[in-house]
Amino acid sequence: MEHILMELPYEMDALAPYISEETLRYHHGKHHAGYVNKLNALIKDTEYEEMSLEQIIHQSDGAIFNNAAQTFNHDFYWKCLSPTKTEPSELFLKALEETFGSLKAFKEAFTQAAIGQFGSGWAWLVIDEHEKLFIQATSNAHTPIEHHLTPLLICDVWEHAYYIDYRNERAKYMENFWPLVNWEQASKIFENKEYLRLSTTVPFCNDPDNPICEYLDDMSRQDTINT
Repeated sequence: MEHILMELPYEMDALAPYISEETLRYHHGKHHAGYVNKLNALIKDTEYEEMSLEQIIHQSDGAIFNNAAQTFNHDFYWKCLSPTKTEPSELFLKALEETFGSLKAFKEAFTQAAIGQFGSGWAWLVIDEHEKLFIQATSNAHTPIEHHLTPLLICDVWEHAYYIDYRNERAKYMENFWPLVNWEQASKIFENKEYLRLSTTVPFCNDPDNPICEYLDDMSRQDTINT
């Protein structure tokens, strides 16, 4: 099966002035596309060729893992951004306040995790099977789904995500990340308790209200169409 570069859920200039059209064209059209293309080339005629993206992440290593994980991470990153202002749901906000003290304190802790990630990587808000929220930073291509954690929010801190707009000022990039956060998506994922237990098989979720399920289902359908 062929893995497909996802279309952005907004126009290339929709995130300006926080993230420029030039950055989106390079980040999505060059870097993200490069991971997808490399993955397809690497898995051709291998045991991974008929696997879903999540199955590849769980069962591979080396270059195949890196390109599969980076494909997943970028797919999720684009969906965590929104050109329109959103707010956390009441239930999700309450959980953030109970865990971190306040929404402001959460943002500060998440920002510090992102800034403090040495070199390339990602900052995440995740939830485990016990419904515990916590912040996690991962290096390079690593992703929480390796450990059956459900991501709620992600920020890309590879330099290609921000260098055109902010040069080496990762802190400035993080300051301007917050106006773009898609709180609506994070709230929906948090409130969908059925998806807290990820499996290595990653079956169809069949839940139209869960954006991660929607993403996985769409991807599975695309894979089926392209087989």
